[in-house]
Amino acid sequence: MDRTARVERNTKETQIVLSMNLDGNGISRINTGIGFFDHMLTNFSKHSFIDLEVNVKGDLYVDGHHTVEDTGIVFGQALKQALGSKEGIRRYGSAVLPMDDTLVLCALDLSGRPYLNYGIHLTVPKVGEFDTELVREFFWAVSYSAGMNLHMKQLDGVNHHHIIECVFKAFARALDEAVRYDSRISGVLSTKGEI
Repeated sequence: MDRTARVERNTKETQIVLSMNLDGNGISRINTGIGFFDHMLTNFSKHSFIDLEVNVKGDLYVDGHHTVEDTGIVFGQALKQALGSKEGIRRYGSAVLPMDDTLVLCALDLSGRPYLNYGIHLTVPKVGEFDTELVREFFWAVSYSAGMNLHMKQLDGVNHHHIIECVFKAFARALDEAVRYDSRISGVLSTKGEI
């Protein structure tokens, strides 16, 4: 089964084209206009083994909010499309990821029900040209567009670059686990018969 998706979204604030291959090798081409955000999405792709191509033209003369949030919306839509019926996938994924001073937990359920429980504590306004409050906006948009139950907890960390990068990498590892096929699963992993 081909688990790829391509989503295009055009508004007065952003123009986005995003392609995703769940069964890739972690190859990415990212251009959002925000260097640190590009770095995070590149890390996500590498550590999830999901091929990802993202091109965004956003109203960065305003700020990065629309670019990051709308990318999250499109990312979630592409993930939902690529997953299709979700037959045979593990559905759940989790990771506890270290990065130097930082330790982050991420757990998710591709349940079709959106929810974000965000326990990441960022106390500086920016890393590079990236507004740190946009980390939550991105993952909120992803969780709601994909229909994903998503929990993120910062267990330790003082360096904000490390904390944010660790969040994206933990999400990558958890999602890699959740989208994997399991030969023991017939249909979908739910007593309801659908997710």
